[in-house]
Amino acid sequence: MTGGLPDTTPPALPVPTPALPLPTEAVWAPTDDRRGRGFGSWGERLAVYGLVVAGAVVFALPFFWMLSTSVKPNDEIFAYPPRWLPSEIRFDGYTEPWRNLPFLTFYRNTATITFINLVGNLLTCSLAAFAFARMRFRGRGALFVLVLSVMMLPGQVTLIPLYRFWSELGLVNTIGPLTIPSFFAGEHTGGGAFLIFLLRQYMLTIPVDLDDAAKLDGASWFRIYWNIVMPLSGPALGVAAIFCFSGNWNSFLQPLLYLQTTDQYTIQLGLNLLNGRYSLEYQQTMAQTILSLIPVLLVFFVAQKRYVQGIVVSGVKG
Repeated sequence: MTGGLPDTTPPALPVPTPALPLPTEAVWAPTDDRRGRGFGSWGERLAVYGLVVAGAVVFALPFFWMLSTSVKPNDEIFAYPPRWLPSEIRFDGYTEPWRNLPFLTFYRNTATITFINLVGNLLTCSLAAFAFARMRFRGRGALFVLVLSVMMLPGQVTLIPLYRFWSELGLVNTIGPLTIPSFFAGEHTGGGAFLIFLLRQYMLTIPVDLDDAAKLDGASWFRIYWNIVMPLSGPALGVAAIFCFSGNWNSFLQPLLYLQTTDQYTIQLGLNLLNGRYSLEYQQTMAQTILSLIPVLLVFFVAQKRYVQGIVVSGVKG
């Protein structure tokens, strides 16, 4: 009651909730097209996986044969039909060469040359790539084309002139001809121009606004290069490091040309010593080749993620 009068307001009636339509069989049952697409996708996956496995087996067969040969007796190496698994496992090929040849010296020389070239190439090639990617100057495009044209020049054309040049300087039978070019954005394996191209393509993907902001704060070109561009170029530097490491570690022709005494030999020249004029130690050669591959495989598997990332970004965004 309000003010002594009875409340005559009728009570609110409940609002009926509309019934939801029941799902029909046509809504929930998958159609024949969907079943076909699902089966097709699984079939495509199986086909792709089958091709990948088949390709992996084909590429792995030579390595497996090399591993099998390294522990086979000599009379089974050329047996017919070929025997993939040796009847007797022998490790003479892994130990005998170390007693007859200074393989420890070979590995030390190779590691020294590879490390010096790795530092020199990453430093100088990244500086050149930074100039081509971030700085604006007259003739930049023509100069970059000139650098790329170096990749089209066969290395055999410069063998004799370079040998005479280093011979006049008295640096034959030293690591000088194998390491000094790396500090001038060059490389005795011929990869300097390629590393410049790779790093430049990646540096082009870094926003230029970062350079402008650094210039407003008074940063020099070198500080922009060292504190901004280089830390952001980690994936591309990882790819360049892998290429440089594997190229120098496996280099054979240039060390053969300049190194003349056994105490200066690299691991590739040491492997060549296992091949005599009238005989070839297949078991020892295969065993020592496997050992020489271990550093390269370790570097690749450790930096595999960065390697793939750098290749994808440099190739797509560049």
